[in-house]
Amino acid sequence: MKRLAFSLSATLALTTSVWADNSDLLIIGNSDPGMFQRLTGTADFESIETAFEDRGAEVSLSTRADGDAMRDAFRGFANGLDATTSDIGVLLTGRFVSTIAGTYLLPDGMDAPTLAEVLTDGFPLDTVYAVAAEYPGQALIVLGEVDGEGDVPDGLSATVPLNDIPQGVTVAIGPAGDAARFVSRLSMATGEDVLPLARAEGLSLTGFVPRTLPLFVGTDVTLPQITPDVPNDRSVEDAAAWDRAVAADTEAGYDTYLAAFPEGRFAGEARQRLATIRSEPFYREKQVEADLALSRDARREIQRDLSLLGYNTRGIDGIFGRGTRGAVTAWQTANGLTASGYLGADQIARLDAQAERRAAELEEEARQRQAQLERQDRTFWSETGAQGDEAGFRAYLKRFPDGIYAEDAQDRLEAIEDQRRAQAEGEDRRRWQIARETDTEAGYRAYLAERPNGAFVEEARARIDYFANNSEQIALQDRAQSDEAALGLNAAARRLAEARLADLGLKPGAVDGTFDEDARRAIRRYQDARKLRVSGYLDQATVVRLMADTILR
Repeated sequence: MKRLAFSLSATLALTTSVWADNSDLLIIGNSDPGMFQRLTGTADFESIETAFEDRGAEVSLSTRADGDAMRDAFRGFANGLDATTSDIGVLLTGRFVSTIAGTYLLPDGMDAPTLAEVLTDGFPLDTVYAVAAEYPGQALIVLGEVDGEGDVPDGLSATVPLNDIPQGVTVAIGPAGDAARFVSRLSMATGEDVLPLARAEGLSLTGFVPRTLPLFVGTDVTLPQITPDVPNDRSVEDAAAWDRAVAADTEAGYDTYLAAFPEGRFAGEARQRLATIRSEPFYREKQVEADLALSRDARREIQRDLSLLGYNTRGIDGIFGRGTRGAVTAWQTANGLTASGYLGADQIARLDAQAERRAAELEEEARQRQAQLERQDRTFWSETGAQGDEAGFRAYLKRFPDGIYAEDAQDRLEAIEDQRRAQAEGEDRRRWQIARETDTEAGYRAYLAERPNGAFVEEARARIDYFANNSEQIALQDRAQSDEAALGLNAAARRLAEARLADLGLKPGAVDGTFDEDARRAIRRYQDARKLRVSGYLDQATVVRLMADTILR
């Protein structure tokens, strides 16, 4: 599905005829709807909505939006993206304010924002970047700026830094009116190349700017191309000078172009690229990484390598945000490299080699620790559970709840409990069953209070002891369960994890993608041997190690 988002926080509206029948459109209009009518002749936002729907598009419209409305509208758009989505476009126009945490589009009517208001009510540009990063080479973001009436306090800036544009994402930026006219012209084109239309309106282009960018090409309509001007000698010289500037891609190259063509066809873009180069101290390194055209999977692999080496990327999602850039910078510093935050091919190869070597070292450490734990396990069993009595089984499980003989000890205790249950009188059995079903410290204490000489006193005391000595572990379980759910593992990934645990002899049970108690016990054993957080649930650190171990098989 082709999905197009146009978010208008100033005065605009738009029409289009170039998207296929399954296009989606999001419009967020946050100020005077009449301005767009004056700029383009379009009646109002509702008319725009109707025009898109008449062409088969699904339209989500929100005007004069506050913070919640902006987020709700964008959430609906983002949730609609699926495997059939091809191109996406986002137009944000209005007042932008930047903080150390990123750039935000202000809601309607916020003229003198405080930092708290920006952070809580503004719409973060990073949210748009995260979605656009999913579609490298097929994502267009248009930022239309309007001047604010109120001053911004210290700690805020009215500029829009463009240092964090994801790879493969094209950004066009300029005044809101120019952005409005660009979108209006775009709606009348066939969609073969959107860049000439942006340049014609004086918008600056940055991020991924190829020679041509064919987006939003319709399959159900045929509309006339915008007729280009007949080239003259001056325009030919302009284009040739621009080609030379782009080929050099340096500050001097763009300065030379502007000196010759200060009002040239590409002047706006040249000034934007100069601003980017001057604001980005590692512009050349950034371009080197961009030229690699790293796939999403390649980026995930880099994030896994960094995580394996102890550098926190704040997620393994294939999106290089602040967390990943910080991890890359830290790795470069540790290796005596220029700390740019961007990677070249040689550095990626070096990083991968280090990660593979570290994975081997960690696995050897895990094998040694596992062997030591198993020796201690067997020795303790010989002095406790191997004696065949209840006290020995309980002592063993208290020390090694996931040990080599844990299943055997648990089975033997359950058999003892079944025997007692059969022999116990009816009221005792009933009270014990209530305690077992609630399985809380309070429930077991209630049983002991009522049945101090009951048949299940030892079992009750053992459970009370467990709750008393494992409060942190119990609290950890809830957090760990949420962490695993956040990973979004599908059945195939779960089966892969179980298969790896089985290869390591950790007895996860059936390799079926269902994490039952056997699988949870195997995960805990794996985590314990590698000094990871022992929870029985998969988290990012555990998955990174499991995947590294798989490579070493």
